[in-house]
Amino acid sequence: MSEQSRRPRQQGKPYRRPKKDPVRMLAFDALRAVDERDAYANLVLPPLLRKAREKGDFDGRDAALATELVYGTLRRQGTYDAVISACVDRPLREVDPPVLDVLSLGAHQLLGTRIPTHAAVSASVELARVVLGDGRAKFVNAVLRKIAQHDLDGWLELVAPPYDEDPEDHLAVVHSHPRWVVSALWDSLGGGRAGIEDLLEADNERPEVTLVARPGRSTADEILGALGDENALPGRWSPYAVRLSEGGEPGAIDAVREGRAGVQDEGSQLVALALANAPLDGPDKAWLDGCAGPGGKAAMLAGLAAERGALLLASEKQPHRAGLVAKALAGNPGPYQVIAADGTRPPWRAGTFDRVLMDVPCTGLGALRRRPEARWRRRPDDLDGFAPLQRGLLRTALDSVRVGGVVGYATCSPHLAETRVVVDDVLKQYGGSAELLDARPLFPGVRALGDGPDVQLWPHLHGTDAMYLALIRRTA
Repeated sequence: MSEQSRRPRQQGKPYRRPKKDPVRMLAFDALRAVDERDAYANLVLPPLLRKAREKGDFDGRDAALATELVYGTLRRQGTYDAVISACVDRPLREVDPPVLDVLSLGAHQLLGTRIPTHAAVSASVELARVVLGDGRAKFVNAVLRKIAQHDLDGWLELVAPPYDEDPEDHLAVVHSHPRWVVSALWDSLGGGRAGIEDLLEADNERPEVTLVARPGRSTADEILGALGDENALPGRWSPYAVRLSEGGEPGAIDAVREGRAGVQDEGSQLVALALANAPLDGPDKAWLDGCAGPGGKAAMLAGLAAERGALLLASEKQPHRAGLVAKALAGNPGPYQVIAADGTRPPWRAGTFDRVLMDVPCTGLGALRRRPEARWRRRPDDLDGFAPLQRGLLRTALDSVRVGGVVGYATCSPHLAETRVVVDDVLKQYGGSAELLDARPLFPGVRALGDGPDVQLWPHLHGTDAMYLALIRRTA
Protein backbone atom coordinates (compact mmCIF):
# COMPACT_ATOMS: atom_id res chain seq x y z
CA MET A 1 0.00 0.00 0.00
CA SER A 2 1.39 3.41 -0.94
CA GLU A 3 2.12 6.12 1.62
CA GLN A 4 -0.53 8.31 0.02
CA SER A 5 -3.22 5.61 0.25
CA ARG A 6 -2.59 5.15 3.96
CA ARG A 7 -3.32 8.83 4.76
CA PRO A 8 -6.81 9.60 6.00
CA ARG A 9 -8.77 11.78 3.61
CA GLN A 10 -9.17 15.43 4.59
CA GLN A 11 -12.70 16.25 5.61
CA GLY A 12 -14.54 19.35 4.42
CA LYS A 13 -14.13 21.34 1.22
CA PRO A 14 -11.57 20.10 -1.34
CA TYR A 15 -8.55 22.30 -1.98
CA ARG A 16 -9.18 24.96 -4.62
CA ARG A 17 -6.30 26.51 -6.51
CA PRO A 18 -6.41 30.32 -6.12
CA LYS A 19 -7.37 32.26 -9.22
CA LYS A 20 -5.00 34.92 -10.47
CA ASP A 21 -6.72 38.25 -11.05
CA PRO A 22 -4.42 40.05 -13.54
CA VAL A 23 -5.58 43.53 -12.48
CA ARG A 24 -4.91 43.06 -8.79
CA MET A 25 -1.73 41.08 -9.43
CA LEU A 26 -0.38 43.97 -11.48
CA ALA A 27 -1.36 46.50 -8.81
CA PHE A 28 0.36 44.38 -6.15
CA ASP A 29 3.52 44.06 -8.29
CA ALA A 30 3.61 47.84 -8.76
CA LEU A 31 3.27 48.48 -5.02
CA ARG A 32 6.03 45.99 -4.24
CA ALA A 33 8.34 47.74 -6.72
CA VAL A 34 7.58 51.10 -5.10
CA ASP A 35 8.33 49.65 -1.66
CA GLU A 36 11.30 47.39 -2.41
CA ARG A 37 13.16 49.43 -5.02
CA ASP A 38 12.09 52.96 -4.06
CA ALA A 39 10.66 53.13 -7.56
CA TYR A 40 8.13 55.73 -8.62
CA ALA A 41 4.70 54.50 -9.66
CA ASN A 42 4.63 56.76 -12.71
CA LEU A 43 7.75 54.97 -13.99
CA VAL A 44 6.84 51.43 -12.88
CA LEU A 45 3.22 51.29 -13.97
CA PRO A 46 3.39 52.10 -17.72
CA PRO A 47 5.68 49.17 -18.67
CA LEU A 48 3.61 46.79 -16.53
CA LEU A 49 0.43 47.94 -18.28
CA ARG A 50 2.07 47.70 -21.69
CA LYS A 51 3.22 44.13 -21.01
CA ALA A 52 -0.25 43.15 -19.80
CA ARG A 53 -1.83 44.56 -22.95
CA GLU A 54 0.66 42.71 -25.14
CA LYS A 55 -0.21 39.43 -23.38
CA GLY A 56 -3.89 40.09 -24.00
CA ASP A 57 -4.71 40.18 -20.28
CA PHE A 58 -5.96 43.77 -20.22
CA ASP A 59 -8.41 46.05 -21.91
CA GLY A 60 -8.86 49.77 -21.29
CA ARG A 61 -11.14 49.28 -18.28
CA ASP A 62 -8.67 46.88 -16.68
CA ALA A 63 -5.85 49.38 -17.13
CA ALA A 64 -7.95 52.14 -15.60
CA LEU A 65 -8.81 49.99 -12.56
CA ALA A 66 -5.19 48.91 -12.04
CA THR A 67 -4.07 52.54 -12.25
CA GLU A 68 -6.70 53.62 -9.72
CA LEU A 69 -5.77 50.82 -7.33
CA VAL A 70 -2.07 51.74 -7.41
CA TYR A 71 -2.34 55.51 -7.19
CA GLY A 72 -5.34 55.50 -4.86
CA THR A 73 -3.59 53.15 -2.44
CA LEU A 74 -0.41 55.24 -2.46
CA ARG A 75 -2.24 58.55 -2.01
CA ARG A 76 -4.33 57.27 0.90
CA GLN A 77 -1.59 55.18 2.51
CA GLY A 78 -1.48 57.27 5.69
CA THR A 79 -5.23 57.03 6.22
CA TYR A 80 -5.33 53.32 5.44
CA ASP A 81 -2.40 52.66 7.77
CA ALA A 82 -4.36 54.28 10.61
CA VAL A 83 -7.42 52.14 9.81
CA ILE A 84 -5.46 48.90 9.44
CA SER A 85 -3.59 49.64 12.66
CA ALA A 86 -6.93 49.76 14.48
CA CYS A 87 -7.82 46.33 13.10
CA VAL A 88 -4.66 44.33 13.89
CA ASP A 89 -3.21 43.19 17.19
CA ARG A 90 0.38 44.26 16.54
CA PRO A 91 2.25 47.41 15.45
CA LEU A 92 2.18 47.90 11.68
CA ARG A 93 5.97 47.70 11.53
CA GLU A 94 5.61 44.04 12.57
CA VAL A 95 3.28 43.26 9.64
CA ASP A 96 5.23 41.92 6.67
CA PRO A 97 5.32 44.56 3.89
CA PRO A 98 3.73 42.28 1.24
CA VAL A 99 0.87 41.53 3.64
CA LEU A 100 0.45 45.24 4.32
CA ASP A 101 0.35 45.95 0.58
CA VAL A 102 -2.49 43.43 0.11
CA LEU A 103 -4.34 44.91 3.10
CA SER A 104 -3.88 48.45 1.76
CA LEU A 105 -5.17 47.43 -1.68
CA GLY A 106 -8.17 45.86 0.01
CA ALA A 107 -8.74 48.90 2.21
CA HIS A 108 -8.74 51.16 -0.84
CA GLN A 109 -11.29 48.99 -2.60
CA LEU A 110 -13.50 49.02 0.50
CA LEU A 111 -13.13 52.67 1.49
CA GLY A 112 -12.05 54.52 -1.64
CA THR A 113 -13.94 52.93 -4.56
CA ARG A 114 -17.44 51.80 -5.48
CA ILE A 115 -16.44 48.14 -5.65
CA PRO A 116 -19.05 46.16 -3.65
CA THR A 117 -17.89 45.04 -0.22
CA HIS A 118 -18.13 41.30 -0.91
CA ALA A 119 -16.20 41.68 -4.16
CA ALA A 120 -13.49 43.81 -2.55
CA VAL A 121 -12.96 41.33 0.27
CA SER A 122 -13.09 38.18 -1.85
CA ALA A 123 -10.80 39.58 -4.54
CA SER A 124 -8.27 40.71 -1.94
CA VAL A 125 -8.32 37.37 -0.14
CA GLU A 126 -7.86 35.57 -3.45
CA LEU A 127 -4.87 37.82 -4.19
CA ALA A 128 -3.47 36.98 -0.76
CA ARG A 129 -3.81 33.26 -1.48
CA VAL A 130 -1.80 33.70 -4.69
CA VAL A 131 0.99 35.92 -3.39
CA LEU A 132 1.08 35.12 0.34
CA GLY A 133 -0.33 31.62 0.80
CA ASP A 134 -3.45 30.29 2.49
CA GLY A 135 -2.29 30.92 6.06
CA ARG A 136 -1.74 34.64 5.69
CA ALA A 137 -4.79 34.90 3.44
CA LYS A 138 -6.89 34.02 6.51
CA PHE A 139 -5.31 36.94 8.37
CA VAL A 140 -6.07 39.25 5.43
CA ASN A 141 -9.67 38.03 5.38
CA ALA A 142 -10.14 38.71 9.11
CA VAL A 143 -8.67 42.21 8.92
CA LEU A 144 -10.63 43.24 5.84
CA ARG A 145 -13.89 42.06 7.38
CA LYS A 146 -13.20 44.38 10.30
CA ILE A 147 -12.45 47.26 7.93
CA ALA A 148 -15.70 46.59 6.07
CA GLN A 149 -17.70 47.34 9.22
CA HIS A 150 -17.43 51.13 8.60
CA ASP A 151 -17.20 53.44 5.60
CA LEU A 152 -14.37 55.95 5.28
CA ASP A 153 -16.14 58.71 7.19
CA GLY A 154 -16.93 56.31 9.97
CA TRP A 155 -13.32 55.21 10.25
CA LEU A 156 -12.06 58.79 10.26
CA GLU A 157 -14.33 59.54 13.19
CA LEU A 158 -12.63 56.68 15.03
CA VAL A 159 -8.94 57.06 14.07
CA ALA A 160 -8.36 60.79 13.47
CA PRO A 161 -7.85 63.03 16.53
CA PRO A 162 -10.33 65.91 16.78
CA TYR A 163 -9.29 69.01 14.86
CA ASP A 164 -9.67 71.22 17.94
CA GLU A 165 -7.24 69.06 19.92
CA ASP A 166 -4.54 68.58 17.27
CA PRO A 167 -5.20 70.32 13.94
CA GLU A 168 -2.09 69.08 12.14
CA ASP A 169 -2.47 65.45 13.18
CA HIS A 170 -6.18 65.55 12.31
CA LEU A 171 -5.38 66.83 8.82
CA ALA A 172 -2.53 64.35 8.45
CA VAL A 173 -4.80 61.36 9.08
CA VAL A 174 -7.87 62.65 7.23
CA HIS A 175 -5.93 63.79 4.14
CA SER A 176 -3.15 61.21 4.22
CA HIS A 177 -0.03 63.39 4.44
CA PRO A 178 2.81 63.10 6.96
CA ARG A 179 2.35 65.57 9.78
CA TRP A 180 5.55 67.47 8.97
CA VAL A 181 4.39 67.93 5.36
CA VAL A 182 1.03 69.28 6.55
CA SER A 183 2.86 71.74 8.79
CA ALA A 184 5.25 72.86 6.03
CA LEU A 185 2.52 73.32 3.43
CA TRP A 186 0.37 75.25 5.91
CA ASP A 187 3.27 77.58 6.71
CA SER A 188 3.86 78.22 3.01
CA LEU A 189 0.21 78.70 2.17
CA GLY A 190 -0.79 80.73 5.21
CA GLY A 191 -4.42 81.32 6.08
CA GLY A 192 -6.89 79.17 7.97
CA ARG A 193 -8.29 75.68 7.81
CA ALA A 194 -10.19 75.94 4.53
CA GLY A 195 -7.15 76.70 2.39
CA ILE A 196 -4.96 73.92 3.72
CA GLU A 197 -7.77 71.38 3.46
CA ASP A 198 -8.38 72.41 -0.16
CA LEU A 199 -4.66 71.99 -0.89
CA LEU A 200 -4.39 68.58 0.77
CA GLU A 201 -7.52 67.40 -1.04
CA ALA A 202 -6.06 68.58 -4.35
CA ASP A 203 -2.91 66.56 -3.65
CA ASN A 204 -5.10 63.46 -3.46
CA GLU A 205 -6.90 64.05 -6.74
CA ARG A 206 -5.83 62.49 -10.01
CA PRO A 207 -4.07 65.23 -12.01
CA GLU A 208 -4.86 65.98 -15.62
CA VAL A 209 -2.36 64.98 -18.27
CA THR A 210 -1.14 68.23 -19.81
CA LEU A 211 0.79 68.51 -23.05
CA VAL A 212 3.03 71.30 -24.27
CA ALA A 213 3.25 72.26 -27.92
CA ARG A 214 6.94 73.08 -28.23
CA PRO A 215 7.40 76.59 -29.66
CA GLY A 216 8.45 76.64 -33.28
CA ARG A 217 7.69 72.94 -33.71
CA SER A 218 3.99 72.61 -32.93
CA THR A 219 1.01 74.61 -31.72
CA ALA A 220 -1.80 74.01 -29.28
CA ASP A 221 -4.27 74.40 -32.15
CA GLU A 222 -2.56 71.61 -34.09
CA ILE A 223 -2.86 69.22 -31.16
CA LEU A 224 -6.43 70.26 -30.37
CA GLY A 225 -7.38 69.78 -34.00
CA ALA A 226 -5.87 66.31 -34.07
CA LEU A 227 -7.62 65.24 -30.87
CA GLY A 228 -11.03 66.89 -31.24
CA ASP A 229 -13.11 68.74 -28.66
CA GLU A 230 -14.24 65.58 -26.89
CA ASN A 231 -10.67 64.44 -26.16
CA ALA A 232 -8.84 67.63 -25.19
CA LEU A 233 -9.18 71.18 -23.92
CA PRO A 234 -6.90 74.23 -24.17
CA GLY A 235 -4.69 74.96 -21.20
CA ARG A 236 -5.99 77.27 -18.49
CA TRP A 237 -3.04 79.68 -18.59
CA SER A 238 -0.30 78.71 -21.03
CA PRO A 239 -0.93 79.33 -24.75
CA TYR A 240 1.14 76.21 -25.47
CA ALA A 241 -0.83 73.85 -23.17
CA VAL A 242 -3.40 71.20 -24.06
CA ARG A 243 -5.26 69.21 -21.39
CA LEU A 244 -6.17 65.65 -22.27
CA SER A 245 -9.51 64.17 -21.29
CA GLU A 246 -9.52 61.21 -18.89
CA GLY A 247 -7.92 58.19 -20.49
CA GLY A 248 -6.15 60.18 -23.20
CA GLU A 249 -2.93 58.56 -24.38
CA PRO A 250 -0.09 61.00 -25.19
CA GLY A 251 1.81 58.37 -27.18
CA ALA A 252 -1.05 58.17 -29.68
CA ILE A 253 -0.50 61.80 -30.76
CA ASP A 254 1.74 62.38 -33.78
CA ALA A 255 3.33 65.55 -32.40
CA VAL A 256 4.29 63.74 -29.18
CA ARG A 257 5.73 60.72 -30.99
CA GLU A 258 7.75 63.06 -33.20
CA GLY A 259 9.07 65.10 -30.24
CA ARG A 260 7.35 68.29 -31.35
CA ALA A 261 5.19 68.16 -28.22
CA GLY A 262 5.57 66.54 -24.84
CA VAL A 263 3.96 65.95 -21.47
CA GLN A 264 4.58 68.96 -19.20
CA ASP A 265 2.62 70.39 -16.29
CA GLU A 266 1.19 73.83 -17.00
CA GLY A 267 2.97 75.32 -13.99
CA SER A 268 6.30 74.23 -15.44
CA GLN A 269 5.36 75.86 -18.74
CA LEU A 270 4.45 79.11 -16.98
CA VAL A 271 7.82 79.26 -15.21
CA ALA A 272 9.70 78.94 -18.51
CA LEU A 273 7.46 81.52 -20.18
CA ALA A 274 7.91 84.01 -17.33
CA LEU A 275 11.69 83.85 -17.58
CA ALA A 276 11.57 84.15 -21.36
CA ASN A 277 9.33 87.24 -21.17
CA ALA A 278 11.04 89.03 -18.27
CA PRO A 279 12.17 92.54 -19.30
CA LEU A 280 15.89 92.87 -20.05
CA ASP A 281 18.31 95.78 -20.28
CA GLY A 282 20.49 95.23 -23.32
CA PRO A 283 21.01 92.24 -25.66
CA ASP A 284 19.06 89.00 -25.61
CA LYS A 285 21.26 86.47 -27.40
CA ALA A 286 22.43 83.83 -24.91
CA TRP A 287 20.24 81.79 -22.55
CA LEU A 288 21.16 79.12 -19.99
CA ASP A 289 19.14 76.31 -18.44
CA GLY A 290 21.49 75.31 -15.65
CA CYS A 291 19.56 72.26 -14.32
CA ALA A 292 18.03 71.12 -17.57
CA GLY A 293 17.13 67.46 -16.99
CA PRO A 294 14.93 65.83 -18.07
CA GLY A 295 14.38 68.55 -20.68
CA GLY A 296 10.81 69.85 -20.60
CA LYS A 297 11.62 73.46 -19.74
CA ALA A 298 14.78 73.35 -21.86
CA ALA A 299 12.79 72.32 -24.93
CA MET A 300 10.36 75.17 -24.36
CA LEU A 301 13.13 77.71 -23.76
CA ALA A 302 15.03 76.52 -26.83
CA GLY A 303 12.01 77.15 -29.03
CA LEU A 304 11.36 80.57 -27.53
CA ALA A 305 15.03 81.49 -27.83
CA ALA A 306 15.07 80.43 -31.48
CA GLU A 307 12.23 82.84 -32.26
CA ARG A 308 14.56 85.70 -31.16
CA GLY A 309 17.71 84.37 -32.73
CA ALA A 310 19.13 83.47 -29.31
CA LEU A 311 21.13 80.36 -28.36
CA LEU A 312 20.23 78.10 -25.45
CA LEU A 313 22.88 76.23 -23.51
CA ALA A 314 21.24 73.35 -21.60
CA SER A 315 23.45 71.98 -18.83
CA GLU A 316 22.70 68.88 -16.75
CA LYS A 317 25.02 67.23 -14.25
CA GLN A 318 23.94 63.61 -14.79
CA PRO A 319 25.01 62.28 -18.22
CA HIS A 320 21.95 60.06 -18.65
CA ARG A 321 19.66 63.00 -17.91
CA ALA A 322 21.68 65.15 -20.31
CA GLY A 323 20.83 62.51 -22.90
CA LEU A 324 17.13 63.00 -22.17
CA VAL A 325 17.60 66.75 -22.63
CA ALA A 326 19.29 66.20 -25.99
CA LYS A 327 16.39 64.00 -27.08
CA ALA A 328 13.84 66.65 -26.02
CA LEU A 329 15.70 69.37 -27.95
CA ALA A 330 16.35 67.35 -31.11
CA GLY A 331 14.74 69.11 -34.04
CA ASN A 332 14.66 72.54 -32.41
CA PRO A 333 14.63 75.16 -35.18
CA GLY A 334 17.30 77.37 -33.61
CA PRO A 335 20.80 76.99 -32.20
CA TYR A 336 21.30 75.11 -28.94
CA GLN A 337 23.89 73.05 -27.12
CA VAL A 338 23.52 70.33 -24.49
CA ILE A 339 26.35 69.56 -22.06
CA ALA A 340 26.86 67.39 -18.99
CA ALA A 341 28.31 69.71 -16.34
CA ASP A 342 28.08 70.42 -12.61
CA GLY A 343 26.16 73.67 -12.19
CA THR A 344 28.08 74.52 -9.02
CA ARG A 345 31.38 74.32 -10.94
CA PRO A 346 30.41 75.65 -14.35
CA PRO A 347 32.69 75.41 -17.40
CA TRP A 348 31.40 78.69 -18.88
CA ARG A 349 32.71 82.17 -18.12
CA ALA A 350 30.99 84.46 -15.64
CA GLY A 351 28.61 87.06 -17.08
CA THR A 352 28.02 85.06 -20.27
CA PHE A 353 24.23 84.87 -20.38
CA ASP A 354 21.29 87.24 -20.73
CA ARG A 355 18.76 84.86 -19.16
CA VAL A 356 19.39 81.99 -16.76
CA LEU A 357 16.95 79.42 -15.40
CA MET A 358 17.89 77.37 -12.33
CA ASP A 359 15.13 74.85 -11.59
CA VAL A 360 16.99 73.34 -8.66
CA PRO A 361 16.79 69.83 -7.17
CA CYS A 362 14.33 69.82 -4.26
CA THR A 363 12.05 67.67 -2.13
CA GLY A 364 9.35 67.68 -4.82
CA LEU A 365 6.58 68.49 -2.36
CA GLY A 366 4.87 70.50 -5.09
CA ALA A 367 4.22 67.41 -7.24
CA LEU A 368 2.59 65.08 -4.71
CA ARG A 369 -0.40 64.67 -7.04
CA ARG A 370 1.85 63.00 -9.59
CA ARG A 371 4.23 61.21 -7.25
CA PRO A 372 2.14 60.34 -4.21
CA GLU A 373 4.77 57.97 -2.80
CA ALA A 374 7.19 60.91 -2.42
CA ARG A 375 5.27 62.19 0.61
CA TRP A 376 6.11 58.97 2.49
CA ARG A 377 9.77 58.90 1.45
CA ARG A 378 10.79 62.43 2.23
CA ARG A 379 11.98 63.39 5.71
CA PRO A 380 12.46 66.83 7.27
CA ASP A 381 16.24 66.35 7.28
CA ASP A 382 16.17 66.05 3.46
CA LEU A 383 15.86 69.84 3.48
CA ASP A 384 19.31 70.11 5.05
CA GLY A 385 20.73 67.95 2.28
CA PHE A 386 19.30 70.12 -0.50
CA ALA A 387 20.02 73.51 1.10
CA PRO A 388 23.74 73.88 0.20
CA LEU A 389 23.13 72.71 -3.38
CA GLN A 390 20.20 75.09 -3.90
CA ARG A 391 22.19 78.07 -2.63
CA GLY A 392 25.22 77.08 -4.66
CA LEU A 393 23.21 76.79 -7.87
CA LEU A 394 21.54 80.17 -7.33
CA ARG A 395 24.96 81.77 -6.72
CA THR A 396 26.18 80.19 -9.97
CA ALA A 397 23.17 81.55 -11.81
CA LEU A 398 23.82 85.09 -10.57
CA ASP A 399 27.50 84.80 -11.44
CA SER A 400 26.64 83.48 -14.90
CA VAL A 401 24.24 86.25 -15.93
CA ARG A 402 25.50 89.58 -17.20
CA VAL A 403 24.68 92.89 -15.54
CA GLY A 404 21.12 93.76 -16.59
CA GLY A 405 20.27 90.11 -17.23
CA VAL A 406 17.67 88.05 -15.37
CA VAL A 407 17.84 84.85 -13.35
CA GLY A 408 14.85 82.61 -12.67
CA TYR A 409 15.14 80.53 -9.48
CA ALA A 410 12.54 77.76 -9.60
CA THR A 411 11.56 74.76 -7.49
CA CYS A 412 8.80 72.17 -7.57
CA SER A 413 8.40 72.61 -3.83
CA PRO A 414 6.50 75.29 -1.92
CA HIS A 415 8.50 74.67 1.27
CA LEU A 416 9.74 78.04 2.51
CA ALA A 417 13.17 76.56 3.28
CA GLU A 418 13.55 75.77 -0.43
CA THR A 419 12.03 78.95 -1.83
CA ARG A 420 12.07 82.36 -0.13
CA VAL A 421 14.65 81.44 2.48
CA VAL A 422 17.14 80.41 -0.20
CA VAL A 423 16.51 83.52 -2.29
CA ASP A 424 16.76 85.86 0.71
CA ASP A 425 20.01 84.27 1.91
CA VAL A 426 21.73 84.49 -1.47
CA LEU A 427 20.56 88.05 -2.13
CA LYS A 428 22.03 89.11 1.22
CA GLN A 429 25.37 87.74 0.10
CA TYR A 430 25.14 89.77 -3.11
CA GLY A 431 24.43 92.99 -1.28
CA GLY A 432 23.11 95.58 -3.71
CA SER A 433 24.25 93.84 -6.90
CA ALA A 434 20.98 91.94 -7.48
CA GLU A 435 17.30 92.75 -7.01
CA LEU A 436 14.03 90.88 -7.05
CA LEU A 437 11.64 91.61 -9.91
CA ASP A 438 7.87 91.38 -9.62
CA ALA A 439 7.15 88.12 -11.42
CA ARG A 440 3.36 88.38 -11.18
CA PRO A 441 2.78 90.44 -14.37
CA LEU A 442 4.57 87.67 -16.30
CA PHE A 443 1.76 85.24 -15.42
CA PRO A 444 -1.01 86.97 -17.38
CA GLY A 445 -4.54 85.97 -16.44
CA VAL A 446 -3.42 83.82 -13.52
CA ARG A 447 -5.32 84.77 -10.37
CA ALA A 448 -4.42 84.50 -6.68
CA LEU A 449 -0.68 85.09 -7.04
CA GLY A 450 -0.28 86.61 -3.61
CA ASP A 451 1.69 89.68 -2.56
CA GLY A 452 4.75 89.01 -4.72
CA PRO A 453 7.29 89.80 -5.91
CA ASP A 454 7.86 86.04 -6.27
CA VAL A 455 5.15 83.62 -7.45
CA GLN A 456 3.93 80.43 -5.81
CA LEU A 457 1.48 78.32 -7.79
CA TRP A 458 -0.87 75.85 -6.08
CA PRO A 459 -2.79 72.75 -7.20
CA HIS A 460 -6.06 73.84 -5.56
CA LEU A 461 -5.90 77.43 -6.85
CA HIS A 462 -4.32 77.06 -10.28
CA GLY A 463 -4.69 73.40 -11.25
CA THR A 464 -0.90 73.09 -11.56
CA ASP A 465 1.92 71.59 -9.56
CA ALA A 466 3.09 73.86 -6.74
CA MET A 467 5.86 75.52 -8.75
CA TYR A 468 7.77 78.46 -7.28
CA LEU A 469 9.57 81.20 -9.22
CA ALA A 470 11.64 84.18 -8.14
CA LEU A 471 13.01 86.49 -10.84
CA ILE A 472 16.24 88.33 -10.01
CA ARG A 473 18.00 91.02 -12.03
CA ARG A 474 21.76 91.39 -11.81
CA THR A 475 22.43 95.10 -11.21
CA ALA A 476 26.21 95.25 -10.74
